[in-house]
Amino acid sequence: MSAAGKSGACEAMLEGDPDQNYENVLAEIQSFELPIEATLRSVYDDQPNAHKKFMEKLDACIRNHDKEIEKMCNFHHQGFVDAITELLKVRTDAEKLKVQVTDTNRRFQDAGKEVIVQTEDIIRCRIQQRNITTVVEKLQLCLPVLEMYSKLKEQMSAKRYYSALKTMEQLENVFFPRVSQYRFCQLMIENLPKLREDIKEISMSDLKDFLESIRKHSDKIGETAMKQAQQQKIFNVALQKQNNVKFGKNVYINDRIPEERNEVELKRGFEEEDENEEEVLTVQDLVDFSPVYRCLHIYSVLGDEETFENYYRKQRKKQARLVLQPQSNMHETVDGYRRYFTQIVGFFVVEDHILHVTQGLVTRAYTDELWNMALSKIIAVLRAHSSYCTDPDLVLELKNLIVIFADTLQGYGFPVNRLFDLLFEIRDQYNETLLKKWAGVFRDIFEEDNYSPIPIVNEEEYKVVISKFPFQDPDLEKQSFPKKFPMSQSVPHIYIQVKEFIYASLKFSESLHRSSTEIDDMLRKSTNLLLTRTLSSCLLNLIRKPHIGLTELVQIIINTTHLEQACKYLEDFITNITNISQETVHTTRLYGLSTFKDARHAAEGEIYTKLNQKIDEFVQLADYDWTMSEPDGRASGYLMDLINFLRSIFQVFTHLPGKVAQTACMSACQHLSTSLMQMLLDSELKQISMGAVQQFNLDVIQCELFASSEPVPGLQGDTLQLAFIDLRQLLDLFMVWDWSTYLADYGQPASKYLRVNPNTALTLLEKMKDTSKKNNIFAQFRKNDRDKQKLIETVVKQLRSLVNGMSQHT
Repeated sequence: MSAAGKSGACEAMLEGDPDQNYENVLAEIQSFELPIEATLRSVYDDQPNAHKKFMEKLDACIRNHDKEIEKMCNFHHQGFVDAITELLKVRTDAEKLKVQVTDTNRRFQDAGKEVIVQTEDIIRCRIQQRNITTVVEKLQLCLPVLEMYSKLKEQMSAKRYYSALKTMEQLENVFFPRVSQYRFCQLMIENLPKLREDIKEISMSDLKDFLESIRKHSDKIGETAMKQAQQQKIFNVALQKQNNVKFGKNVYINDRIPEERNEVELKRGFEEEDENEEEVLTVQDLVDFSPVYRCLHIYSVLGDEETFENYYRKQRKKQARLVLQPQSNMHETVDGYRRYFTQIVGFFVVEDHILHVTQGLVTRAYTDELWNMALSKIIAVLRAHSSYCTDPDLVLELKNLIVIFADTLQGYGFPVNRLFDLLFEIRDQYNETLLKKWAGVFRDIFEEDNYSPIPIVNEEEYKVVISKFPFQDPDLEKQSFPKKFPMSQSVPHIYIQVKEFIYASLKFSESLHRSSTEIDDMLRKSTNLLLTRTLSSCLLNLIRKPHIGLTELVQIIINTTHLEQACKYLEDFITNITNISQETVHTTRLYGLSTFKDARHAAEGEIYTKLNQKIDEFVQLADYDWTMSEPDGRASGYLMDLINFLRSIFQVFTHLPGKVAQTACMSACQHLSTSLMQMLLDSELKQISMGAVQQFNLDVIQCELFASSEPVPGLQGDTLQLAFIDLRQLLDLFMVWDWSTYLADYGQPASKYLRVNPNTALTLLEKMKDTSKKNNIFAQFRKNDRDKQKLIETVVKQLRSLVNGMSQHT
C-alpha cells in the first residue's frame, strides 16, 4: 500500500472509536515492514492532543510486552540451574579418568623398550639385504643399456644411420626409462640429440648432392622421356594405319593428313628407329634415388618429416624456377626450345617418380600446384619467344616440339589442355608468318609475269598448263596449235602456291587432337586470310604501280576472272583433304570471289584513271592559235592522234567484260569533252577569235564522228555522242549566232540550247568581245550595222542578268 493510501486508512480509523482506533494503529505499526511515516503523520495531524492519547496507548502496550517477557524468563529459570549442577558432577569424574590413562601409558612404555631395540636391529639387516638385491637388479638393467649404447657408436662409425636411429629409438623407449635416474643415463640422453643432428646434417648433405645431380641429369631424363613418347606415338599411328588398311577404310593419319603425304615420313621414322634401336632407359637407370629414400626414412624416424618435406619442396621449387627461366636467344633455333622442353620434362618426370615411390614427400596436390605454376610460366615464355619467330619452318618445328612435350607430360598424368590452347595462338602466328612468306612469293610471281596470254605450240605444253590450273574451255580445245590461253603465266603459279599454302597450313594441324571439322574450318579460314588479305593486297599494290600500263591492267582483269572461277576447285581441294563435305552447315566458304572482284574493280578504276591521264597528255599537246581569222580546214593533229590511240586501246578492251569496255569508253569521251570545255573556258585565255571557234568546232566534229563509229560494241545509239552535247550546243550557239532563240527559250525543257549555261556563254562571249575590239573583227558590222553591235551589248547584259538571277536563286 502506498503512503497516501496508508494515511487515508489511518484517518478513517481515527474518525471512529478513539480507543479502538489507537489499538488498530499500534497493530498496524507492529505488523508493517514498510516505512510508517504516513501512519504516524495521520496520528499527529488529525486532532489536537491526539498524539498524547496515542503516546499513552503506546506506553501501555510497551508495559504489556515487558510483562510477557518476564513471565517467560521465570518459567525457564529452574531448568537452567539443573543443567549447571549436572555439569559440575561430570568434571570430577573426568579428572579421575585422566589419571588412570596416564598411569597405564607409563607402564606400556617401560615394557616396550627392549622390543624397540631388537626391532631396529632387524630393520637395519633387512635394509642391507634389500640394498644388495637392488644393486644386483640395477646392474642387470644398466648392462644392456651400455651394450646398446656401444652398438649405437659402432653403427655411427659404420655410417649405418638409419639403424643408429632405430637403436636410439629403442634406447629411449625401452632402456633409458629403466635407468633414467642414473647420471650416466642422463649423459647418454643429453648426447642423443647431438647424434641426431649429426645424422640430419649428413643425410641433408646427401640430399643436396642428389638435388644437384638431378638438376644436371634433367636434360637427359627429359630427352629420354620425350623420345619414348614420340616412339609410342609413331607406333600408334602405324597401328592405326594397319587397322584402316585391314578394314578397307580410306586411310587418314589421325583423321587429318592423307596417307600419301605421311607414308614416307613414317617409313623414315621406322628406319631410324631400327638403326638407333637401343635399350629403353627409365628414370631409375639415369638417377640414383637412394639418397632421397634414406633421407626421408631418417627424418621420418626423427619425427621431423615435415621439415624434410618443406625443405625438399622448397629446393625443388627453386630448381623449377631455374628450369623455367629460358635463355634470351632461345627463339633463334629449335635446339634452344628443345633444351628448354627436355629440362622441364626431366624435372616433372623426377617429381612423378618421387610421387609414386614415396608416401607424403610429394603429393598430387603439390605436383598439380607446381605444374600449374610451371604451365603458366611456360605459356608466357612460349608466347613471348614465339612472337619473335619470323620463319614458318621454325614455328612448325616449335609446334611439333610442343606437341611431343604435351604428349609426354600427359602420359605422366599432367593436364596439358592449356598447351593445346596455346598452340591455337601459335597457329595464328604461324599463319601470319606463312602469309608474310607467301606475300613475297606472290610479289615474285607478279614481278616475273609478262602479262600476256600463255602461248602453247603443242599438246604437251597444253597438258602441262592444264595440270597446274583447272581451265576448261571447249572452244580453245577445238583450236589448232599454236594457240593461247587467255590468262598469263601468273595465274597457274598463283593457284599452285595457294595449294602449297593450304598444305603448309595443314601441317600445323597435325596431332592437335582436333576433329576433321575443326581442321577443315582452320584451313578455310587461313586460306580466306591468304586470299582476302595477302593476295588481295599484292594485287592492289600491283595495280597501283606506275609502270603498269593499260595493257597490263586488262590482262590483270582477265587473270582475276579466271582465278575467281578457280575458287570452287580450291574448295574441292580442301574437301578432299579433310573429307568434310561443303554442304555441312558450319562449313566456312572461301571468300576468293569477293577478293578477285575487288581487285578487278580496282583494276577497272585504274584503267579509267590511266586512260584519262593519257587523254590529258594528248590534250596538253594542243597548240591553238586563238586569234586566227580563218580555220585550217582540218582537225588538229593532237586530236587525231588521240582518237587513233583510243581506237587501238578499245580494240584491246575486246577481251574485257562488255560493261567494263563500255564504261571505259564512256568515261574517256566524257573526260575528253570536259577537258575541251575547260580549254575554252580557261581563265588564262583572254581572247578567242571566231576563226579559232570554227577550228575548235572541227575538232569536236571529229570527236563526234569517233563516238558515232561505235568504238566499243554494245553501246546504244548516240549514247557516246551525248558526252559532247554540251560542247555541240555551245559551239552551235556561237557559230549560228542564235542569241534570240537562246534567250527566248532559256529555261524551257524543249530549248534548242538547253545544255548551254549562261555563265559559260557569257565567259566565251566576253573573250570574243575583247577580240573584236583589238582585232577589229567586227569592224564591218559596226560600220554597216551599228544596231547589231548594240545587240551584242544587249546580249551580254541579258546573260549577266541571267547569271545574277541564278546566283540569287542559289
